[in-house]
Amino acid sequence: MYIFTEGEVTEPEYIDIIVKKGTLAKTGESVEHHIENPNAVGKHRKPHAMVQDAVRTLRKVEREAKDAGLKDRDWNWPQVWVLFDRDDHLNIREARQLADKEGVRIAYSHPCFELWRLLHYTNYTSSFGGVCDDANSRIRSRPGFAATYGRNVRTVSNQDSKHMREEQVLSKDLQRYKDAKKYAQAINKRVEAVNPEKWDPYTDVWNFVEDGLLLSGY
Repeated sequence: MYIFTEGEVTEPEYIDIIVKKGTLAKTGESVEHHIENPNAVGKHRKPHAMVQDAVRTLRKVEREAKDAGLKDRDWNWPQVWVLFDRDDHLNIREARQLADKEGVRIAYSHPCFELWRLLHYTNYTSSFGGVCDDANSRIRSRPGFAATYGRNVRTVSNQDSKHMREEQVLSKDLQRYKDAKKYAQAINKRVEAVNPEKWDPYTDVWNFVEDGLLLSGY
C-alpha cells in the first residue's frame, strides 16, 4: 500500500499507531505500507498534485505486481491512497475526479483530519466554517487530551498537538474507533451539496482504515 499524505506529521503518525495496534479484519491478510511523500514540499502536498503523483505511482506498482504474478484486484493487489483535507485548497473536485478516473483511492476530511481525531472523543455535527484551527482547538479542550502528552501536562499548543499519541485513538474494546466511524457516517449522510468543497463537516477516513489497511478497528 502506497500512501500520500497532506500532513507531514499527524497522518503518518496516526497510520503508524493503528497499523501496529490495529486488529486485522482477516487473519493472514496484512498490509505493508509506504509513505510516498515524506519529504514533499510546496505544491506536492496539494490535493490535485498529490493525486497526479499517486497516479504515476499506481501505474508503476501495478506493473510490478503483474510482473510478480499477482492477480488483478486480489486482496494483495497494490493500492495507492491519498489523504487530504479541504482547508483552503483549490481543485478539490478535480482531484477527486482524477482519482476516481485513474483508480487512486482517497480519504477526504472537511475541514481537516482533525475532525476525524475529534470524533474519537465526541460526536460533532456542526459546521466549522472551513476553519481547521477550530477543530484543533476542540480536540485540545477535550478532557484527558493534554494528559496524553504527560502526566502533568495541562495545555497543549496547536503545533505540539499535531503529534499523535496512542491514547487519543486506541481502546481495548475498539469502541473509540467504532464510535468515530458511526459519528462520521452520520454526519456524512447530511451532506447535500454536490461540490465536496462544501461538505462541512465530512470525513471518510474509516474507509482508509478498513479498505486500505485491512483493519476491522483499533
